[in-house]
Amino acid sequence: MIEIVAQSESMREAVGLAARVAPTDANVLITGESGAGKDVLAAFIHARSSRAARAFVKIDCAALSSELLEAELFGFERGAFTGASEAKPGRLEAAHKGSLILDEIAHLPNEAQAKLLRVIETREFERLGGRRTIKVDARLIALTNVDLTRAVARRDFREDLFYRLNVVHVQVPSLRQRREDLPALAKGFVTTFARKHGSQTAGIAPAALAVLREYEFPGNVRELANTIERAVIVATGRQVEESDLPDSLRAAVRVQRRRERPRTLAELEAEYVTEILGATKGNKAEAARILGISRKNLYERLERMK
Repeated sequence: MIEIVAQSESMREAVGLAARVAPTDANVLITGESGAGKDVLAAFIHARSSRAARAFVKIDCAALSSELLEAELFGFERGAFTGASEAKPGRLEAAHKGSLILDEIAHLPNEAQAKLLRVIETREFERLGGRRTIKVDARLIALTNVDLTRAVARRDFREDLFYRLNVVHVQVPSLRQRREDLPALAKGFVTTFARKHGSQTAGIAPAALAVLREYEFPGNVRELANTIERAVIVATGRQVEESDLPDSLRAAVRVQRRRERPRTLAELEAEYVTEILGATKGNKAEAARILGISRKNLYERLERMK
């Protein structure tokens, strides 16, 4: 059974709603930033449904061209297009009695949107180039990091399809919105990747965890997982140290700390002097004039700034 870290209130709400809708056959729309864990929540819903023993099929609507996407989704008959030397069932057929995950649903082409709407309404379709009607019973779980209400307003996404998919809407919070979950997520990833790479690393040093807590993680849980995997690989001790974290991540945290703490008068003065020197292209006489001090005083200040 899939377990999800949900110590934060925002994630508990998302998981609670997912758990309530899982036993039903209702279509689900899962939204959230890229890397937030939408696919994990989709798997969670499938695992707790009556379809758990059946197929869990996924298709990435953003990864394929319009033609290939329709062929992959609906399947095709022999001779349906150049290169179709034999018939092939699509993902819909593969998901019969199971769940079909439509990742990046906002990228579904208009023609395919119309066909998918018909599938939802009638539970039947034809393969490309085919005439035989195929019955299908698949639960649809759509994932997107796009605001579909805006896409509907722009007429980029069919309103009727949106409402058919949006029977239950589950919003996955970003990692920034669920910081309470970060320690457990990070420790779980250490265990996972230590096992994967045969490492003896078994934990995270407090200093390293403190840095992870402060980082913004624009890539969300996926970025955290990649960060921990890299740290486990380079670690030489029994735990991940701060020095095992990427230089770019540690630098970003240092910048964040400087922004958050009140700056001293000396720091503000140094920043202003540097700005004026930049504006005068290094002309110290002109910079001293603008600053209202002598050149000697400016040189003294520059010496203290080193």
